[in-house]
Amino acid sequence: MKIVVIGLGYVGLPLAVQLAKHFDTVGLDSNAARIAELRDGHDRTGEVDAAALAACGLALTSDAADCSGADLYIVTVPTPIDADNRPDLSPVRSATRTVAALLDAAKTPTVVYESTVYPGVTEDICGPMIEDLSGLVRGRDFFLGYSPERINPGDREHTVDKIMKVLAGENDQVTELLATVYGKVTSGGVFRARSIRAAEAAKVIENAQRDINIAFINEVTKIFSALDISVWDVLDAARTKWNFLPFEPGLVGGHCIGVDPYYLSHRAQELGIDPQVVLSGRAINDGMAQWMADGIHAALGKPGADILILGLTFKENVPDLRNSKVIDLVQALRGHGHSVAVHDPHADPAEARHEYGLDLASMPGEPTYDCVIGAVRHEAFRTLSGADLAAILRPGGLVADIKRMWPAPAADAASTHRYWSI
Repeated sequence: MKIVVIGLGYVGLPLAVQLAKHFDTVGLDSNAARIAELRDGHDRTGEVDAAALAACGLALTSDAADCSGADLYIVTVPTPIDADNRPDLSPVRSATRTVAALLDAAKTPTVVYESTVYPGVTEDICGPMIEDLSGLVRGRDFFLGYSPERINPGDREHTVDKIMKVLAGENDQVTELLATVYGKVTSGGVFRARSIRAAEAAKVIENAQRDINIAFINEVTKIFSALDISVWDVLDAARTKWNFLPFEPGLVGGHCIGVDPYYLSHRAQELGIDPQVVLSGRAINDGMAQWMADGIHAALGKPGADILILGLTFKENVPDLRNSKVIDLVQALRGHGHSVAVHDPHADPAEARHEYGLDLASMPGEPTYDCVIGAVRHEAFRTLSGADLAAILRPGGLVADIKRMWPAPAADAASTHRYWSI
């Protein structure tokens, strides 16, 4: 069996590497620079190391002509949202056009989508596109399937070779084919969803559920703050109950949790349904950066402060900058009249400049700032001591810890800086 994986990012590359251990597998990415890096053994996402790349036997190409006549095509491209929070299916459509030109009806190939979408995209949008562009007939010349990705960037425990894989084909034969293929990849087993739509829906609610749970914690954070209670102290107590869900407050971005609820709400609105809970959760989480900036500004007591934010990526210990809500914090603080710099050892400076117009700052070696904000719980930041922070703060400066990385100084402790948290 020849398999082609289209899109070699956080999702596609780990999957392609595992597939290549068992099948003739080609990894296709339209970014030639990405392919060149991978051929040199470097994965900028940090998900696959050089030894694994070299050992797996994965063929790599940026030329779609190298990928014709495969038995199975797996699409793993991003599904972002636009400036109005509407689903942007252009990467999926582009990948679908690529696949349509490669299909060989004599092979009766199967096209599987892993990209997160709302229910109906695979069969109502992608399938007809392939038919129109290729002249082939779905269900006779090619078949469709769906298997939602579950990659968690930076997570070394729940990797693609260990997690349960949900899958569905347009008929029982396709479902069993996918069960065989994915069953080779993961020791976690496979789950056969009742339909492609059910599999699509399962993925989109996995992330929407997390978004809503975090939104609840963010909302009570605001309530407790008004009562002068630290939410972290409340969570310490609440976690002692056996069935309390240990979600934490924070900035909720990234390419999944900060995006997928909008896919679900978009489809609901098309159906005339008002998705109140889904959109309420998104609104709360999207507004947290402004709320935090307001609190930090009040603690500073004046505009014009020099602020250093530690962390720009959307989560700890990964280089992924997509949909990071730290940029919202930057803009909100600048709106209060402050000068804001950002330092992140995991982020690529060129990508930060391209995505957000930010020139990343280096870690200062002397008291330079009036405020240091711990925004992302990178290990390099978590291990900073009070003395380390004091060394870069001017006298009376403010440590704003929004991720509970550093212990608050004792009330009677001699300290050259002040402390603020949520």
